[in-house]
Formats: sequence, C-alpha cells, structure tokens
Amino acid sequence: MPTSIPNSLVEDRFGNQCFSNRRNFLKGSAALTAGFSALFGALSLPKTSQASESNLNILGPRPGYTPQVGTFVSLLTWMREANGVISATKGLTKDDLDYLIDPKANTIGALMLHLAATETYYQLNTFDGKKWDSWPDSVKQQWDAAMNLGDAGRKTIKGHDRDYYLNILQETRAKTLAEFSKRDDAWLMAVDKEWHWNNFCKWFHVCEHEAHHTGQIAFLRKRLPGAKPDAD
Repeated sequence: MPTSIPNSLVEDRFGNQCFSNRRNFLKGSAALTAGFSALFGALSLPKTSQASESNLNILGPRPGYTPQVGTFVSLLTWMREANGVISATKGLTKDDLDYLIDPKANTIGALMLHLAATETYYQLNTFDGKKWDSWPDSVKQQWDAAMNLGDAGRKTIKGHDRDYYLNILQETRAKTLAEFSKRDDAWLMAVDKEWHWNNFCKWFHVCEHEAHHTGQIAFLRKRLPGAKPDAD
C-alpha cells in the first residue's frame, strides 16, 4: 500500500490534505465511477456522436483508443484544456508564479509542477506496474519535492516562467495519452488488489486532482499583489 497515496496525498494551501480519509474518497469515487461506467455502457455510438479532438465539449470515445479508455481521455482532456490549469494561469508572470501568500502555502508554480509529479507517479504505478514509492532514487530526486510540496517545494520550486511549467505538463500528458492508446477497457477496469482501486479510479483521481488544485490556483490568483478583487 502506498505510504503517501492514497491516505495523505499532499497538504493544500491551508495545510489540509487533498483527501484525508481514503475510505471517504473511495465512497465518492465509487459512486462517480459507477455513473461513468453506466455512461460508457452505451458505447455503440454512431460516428457523428463520437468525441473528436476538434470539439472538446463532445465527450465520448476517441479514435486511437478503445471505447471506455477513449471516453476517459476525452474527460481528462476537457479538464486540462477547457477549464483547467492552462486557462487558470493565463498571463501570469514569473513573480506571480513564485508568490507565497503565507509561510505554509504553496505557490502557483509549485501547484502546477505538483500536477505533473502526480501524473508521473500514477504512470509509474499503472503503466509500469511499480508499487507506490518503489521507483528509483533518481525519480524521487526529480519529483518528490513537487509531489510532497511543503518546505521542500517552497525552497526548490521557484524562478521559472509559465511556459516552463506548461511544457512539463504537456510532456507528461503526451506520455499518458501514448500509454492509454496501448491499453484496452479491461485494463482500465482491472483492480489493484493491494489498493482495492481499479485503474479507472486511479486515473479519475488524477483528473479530479487537477480540478482540486485548479481551484486553489484560482484562489491564489485573486490574491496576487495588485490583483482585482473581482478578477475571474
């Protein structure tokens, strides 16, 4: 069972955990997963009803993926490109990304890198079959500060512009999509007997995790020096 996931993922800007109790998270995820599974059950869609990369707002199977995997890819893509970290950080400067609202908070830049770190660790776990926290020290040295945030994140994640973070997020997501294209619906529903999560639940967490931290970024953005109180 992972030591830092799923019981205590990361402290948020208030010092709280993203989800403090795995059982409560699983209850919510199980209901959501069941709902999405019901949606995915009607997969014999006419060509005109299938999702396409040209329209983010049409969710559903995508070319190059099995039906359920492709439908989840459309959800993951919508979260990132329609209402996620890209739009939430538009126009921010290096100083904005490094701004620390209080000594125990996380910067916007650190939260952006945290999203990439989380996705990377779920790649290692679900695509490479590695037990949580069993990856090489070189991987931990690269990603642990961003994954765990806290003092290490505040000390080391700074001095980068928005493109730096977006490029890392893009590279990480490109790998995710390439790996999804190699897998089928049975893999998505396969259950990790140690975690008692299936791969669908693990990757749904990656998706909702971005929504969680995008909300934090929006909060922090409105509290940047000089920000308008009613800024979107």
